[in-house]
Amino acid sequence: MVSVGLHPRPDATIDRVSYLLRVRLTDRPGSLGSLAVALGSVGADILSLDVVERGQDFVVDDLVVDLGERSLPDTLITAAEALDGVRVQSIRPYADMLDTHRELELIDHVATAGRDQLQMLVDQVPRTLRVGWCAVVANTTGAKWPLFGSSGLPETPPASLEFLPLPGPLALDGDADWVPAPWRDMDTTLAGAPLGAIGKAVIVGRPGGPDFRPSEVARLGYLAGIVATVLS
Repeated sequence: MVSVGLHPRPDATIDRVSYLLRVRLTDRPGSLGSLAVALGSVGADILSLDVVERGQDFVVDDLVVDLGERSLPDTLITAAEALDGVRVQSIRPYADMLDTHRELELIDHVATAGRDQLQMLVDQVPRTLRVGWCAVVANTTGAKWPLFGSSGLPETPPASLEFLPLPGPLALDGDADWVPAPWRDMDTTLAGAPLGAIGKAVIVGRPGGPDFRPSEVARLGYLAGIVATVLS
């Protein structure tokens, strides 16, 4: 994961709104610069860039951009996709603080949280991995759903936890029988990772997508493994 600060975040004002834009673009010299110019032409300021995945001839980037309150987010999509080789995969409001050391902060918060380590984990993961919600679950007799959950966690519990235990970090089938209908109605993409050898798993959801990239799933697995070591 590569994080690059492109712009200092301006002081909060009522006339700017932040969005998280995920784009897939051809990996060639000048492509990111052209995208920045195109977004700037509609009044957007790029605040940060995360390289989510790099393929043989493409790159997937997450960009946090500021846009005037009176400007429609659709203008970002139109401006970006007017360029050859650029496709917007998702766009959603972004209200979190920018942080280029998100993983390190998460681990530090968990390590110093005392008895509330797992609650601290689920509270920090949505900002760190840019997902809608996070839960720690266990498929044991009498275990509640969830053991720990973040804000934004859907009220409707899954029909079962038949997908546990997880063999490793992986993207989960959002159309599986155990997935509640309200989750499917919101087109929620899912991923999970075992929480070490303690019989639990970390599940994350992203209502409205986009799909989890292999690099994002691997990142969730790395974090879960490190946190499990801290917990032990």
